[in-house]
Amino acid sequence: MQICQTLSFYKALSEPTRLTSLLLLSQHGELCVCDLMEALALSQPKISRHLAELRKHQLVVGERRGKWVYYQLHPALPDWMVGILHTTAINNPSLLSPFTPVMQGKTVCEDHQ
Repeated sequence: MQICQTLSFYKALSEPTRLTSLLLLSQHGELCVCDLMEALALSQPKISRHLAELRKHQLVVGERRGKWVYYQLHPALPDWMVGILHTTAINNPSLLSPFTPVMQGKTVCEDHQ
């Protein structure tokens, strides 16, 4: 593990939108950009900018399906990083509680087409 990857990980966690996006992905496995837009109440360009930063540092991967891109944690993310995300989500429910009602149910992409 290079020091740069470790620093990039912690830097990503220091920004609220990126932290919340990573926590939501760690809890839900895979989410569409539209799901994150709905949950975080942010515009598509803003969400996409943050996801691009996470992608650049190989923290997430995206797959285009039609109009939308679906994201998940990078499959090669070290176990210790995945563990930190899971531990943070479990031990800090207040970080995700504002988003829980929005994140229940199916994807919202159909509403944004």
